[in-house]
Amino acid sequence: MLRTFLLNILAAALLGTSLSADVRNVIVIGWDGAQRNHVKEMIARNELPSLIALCKEGRLIDIDVTDGATDTKAGWTQILTGYSCSITGVYNNTRYQPIPEGYSVFERLESHFGPDKIDTVAVIGKKNHVGNAAPKKIPYTRFEKQLEQKKKGNPAAAAALARTARIFEENGEKFALIPGEPWYSASRKMDLFVNGLSENEKVAERALEEIEKRKDRRFFLFIHFAQPDHAGHQYGENSQEYTKALRDDDLWTGRIVAKLKELGLYEKTLVYVVVDHGFDEGQKSHSYAPYVFLGTNDPAINRDGDRADIAPTILKRFGMDLSKISPLLTGVPLDEPAPRKIAPAEKPAAKARSKKTKDQPLSSLGKNSPALEKLRTLDVNDLTPIEAVNLLKEIKKEME
Repeated sequence: MLRTFLLNILAAALLGTSLSADVRNVIVIGWDGAQRNHVKEMIARNELPSLIALCKEGRLIDIDVTDGATDTKAGWTQILTGYSCSITGVYNNTRYQPIPEGYSVFERLESHFGPDKIDTVAVIGKKNHVGNAAPKKIPYTRFEKQLEQKKKGNPAAAAALARTARIFEENGEKFALIPGEPWYSASRKMDLFVNGLSENEKVAERALEEIEKRKDRRFFLFIHFAQPDHAGHQYGENSQEYTKALRDDDLWTGRIVAKLKELGLYEKTLVYVVVDHGFDEGQKSHSYAPYVFLGTNDPAINRDGDRADIAPTILKRFGMDLSKISPLLTGVPLDEPAPRKIAPAEKPAAKARSKKTKDQPLSSLGKNSPALEKLRTLDVNDLTPIEAVNLLKEIKKEME
């Protein structure tokens, strides 16, 4: 039954009304934590009418997560940059750094069109995990206390903090520099970045205001609904509360589309409903939940894909030459052929720590060396360039 229903959606897409080739705007609507199978079961029961209607004009495709964690920080970073976590330095909710300047879709569009020719806007439900807090410099003694507290409650978070913090001296005093949140740099180049709105209704109402305000301008708008993720963590993936939160996502998605039609913008606006991560089946977690989806009114989408393929698709729709982007994007537009990346059924084992690096003596470093402690806790195979440079600087400084 489900297979037949989905085939009917694809057939309807072929017969549906194509959007104008003159694409002026793009809206990305994020359904945080929407598990693919759960959504497809709801589609089969006709419980997501707005998503179904959208996909009748375009496609509903499978998206797999094959790089980076299945969590919020890694997910939205990859979706809105098109890069592997090894390039952005945003691996998961506890190991991250500001996205390198210029790498986000928002910044690339501002550069491509010029700041006065496009509005880039993000209206976000979550706060910290889709945050833009600045880097923080704190005295090293306070940093040590924070690290000890974290080790007692969350050893993994403590290891991540030790790995990402940069230790340095200034005027004879020792400090720790805590990296800023992923959207620190990008948000400063955008026309609007507002987060922490929490409830879907507040997010949608603000988004509708922004669409009205910018109706006469070209825009790229990211709208983030957090309620399915919150409900999943509190009640579980198979709960009625989780299902209700997905219905709420669909309700507000429909109202956003209706607003576009009311303003005469819909025919020149592509809408993509996308997901950062799914949920572990029947659980309150998403430790390994790589199966998500993309639903759109874009009729050119023609294949299933990877989470990193979404940003290249958006940039191409805005007329950008992807071959001129540096570094080259990890993903491939979803209207171009590419090898199918499929997430394995089981979470891949963590990389073994390099024995050579772990056991190599650094005799000139004291046993209480912060750099040596950091070297013991990290996975050297997974360092970002920025982390590697910072660590080498610390080691060199201590050896002097």
